[in-house]
Amino acid sequence: QVQLVESGGGLVQAGGSLRLSCAASERTFSNYGMGWFRQAPGKEREFVAAISWSDGRTYYADSVKGRFTISRDNAKNTVYLQMNSLKPEDTAVYYCAAKWRMTVVTQSTYDYWGQGTQVTVSS
Repeated sequence: QVQLVESGGGLVQAGGSLRLSCAASERTFSNYGMGWFRQAPGKEREFVAAISWSDGRTYYADSVKGRFTISRDNAKNTVYLQMNSLKPEDTAVYYCAAKWRMTVVTQSTYDYWGQGTQVTVSS
């Protein structure tokens, strides 16, 4: 069982930045493809970004491409989401997720989820 704990959310003005972290309990973290998803009030949860377990390749939703950067530090069992040029429409609860030896953008495929961290962007 992999436990994922997100942190780094908060309130920020439009145009500002935040960095989210997701710490995993699993010592074989390097074997997991990792993803970030978000759910805004009244909306379904949607894909934000993913990073490969094998070659570090990254994938982004069109809505965040060029503003958000996903990265991982396998030595710290942590995946990050650097969010720049934030917009009010980025307001959501952000979740990280883990999938054993796969890198996917489909949320139903992921095996483990964190509890989420709230990001609020004021205009």
